[in-house]
Amino acid sequence: MNDLPQIGFDFAFKGNPLERQSEHRGDAAWFEAHRRSGVARFLLMCEGRPVIDVADGRLDILHARPLGDDLAMIVDDSVLLGFREPDASPVFAVPLARSVEDIEAAYANLKCIDTRSLAVQGVLPPGYLGLLAQASALLHWHATHRFCSRCGAPSTMTQGGYRRDCPSCGGLHFPRTDPVAIMLVTDGDRCLMGRPPRLPDGVFSTLAGFIEPGETIEEAVRREVMEEAGVHVGAVSYRASQPWPFPASLMIGCEGRAESTEIRMDETELEACRWFSRDETLAMLEERHPEGLKIPPPLSIAHWLIRSWVEAD
Repeated sequence: MNDLPQIGFDFAFKGNPLERQSEHRGDAAWFEAHRRSGVARFLLMCEGRPVIDVADGRLDILHARPLGDDLAMIVDDSVLLGFREPDASPVFAVPLARSVEDIEAAYANLKCIDTRSLAVQGVLPPGYLGLLAQASALLHWHATHRFCSRCGAPSTMTQGGYRRDCPSCGGLHFPRTDPVAIMLVTDGDRCLMGRPPRLPDGVFSTLAGFIEPGETIEEAVRREVMEEAGVHVGAVSYRASQPWPFPASLMIGCEGRAESTEIRMDETELEACRWFSRDETLAMLEERHPEGLKIPPPLSIAHWLIRSWVEAD
């Protein structure tokens, strides 16, 4: 598969511009000094949605502390995302105690918009979606892991938000990222795509599945394709990866060469699964397929895996 072009990395949630400075996270005084800094900026999350300032047509997700205080940010749950150029200002993600309805009713210039919608619309400046992916994943983890998994006692946020410590048993707990293999399987000038029930009508996509413990990426690709489509895969190559904050996955994009072509579809996983020619896939990409079939939108790595294969020489 070395003849394939390099994927254009224009899909969503990549390109986080912050310098994380992870080596300083264990210094509580350092963390607190930056959180109280006058140049600190806060990515405020309300019910899982970022608060966005839409005044004068701008879309700003980073706010000064006075607004965060007005919106009742939960300061003790602040997570340090990193530092931005050119002024090296620290950026924190913080959940809010106020509701979406309360905020939008009280502030005409503030809207709470879900992350997926922002990605689909492509309205944020470059890199902002990367910040949202980082913030969404970390705040979700803290909200769902407040108790020690070893002894059940309440745990405490430490390391700038990148660890939770249990004062009862001494357990140390770290944010999780769930690896997912997402793959375009090809057979010469044909590619294999399926339709899980969650996709909109008429949309076909690459197959995908979580990587299991004790499994390589290549083994996960072969297992998932066999389980979902009954197709044997041989050679597997890595193409690119994409953070996917729903809630905290890493999509590991691959291509696989089919060693069999008969489809034995798992009907509990897929509504449809079939081979598509390169010309038919191009028609789907350009939204001119005679049956109205489509592929996922450009925000996803699935789109770029498919486009890369279609446009290969």
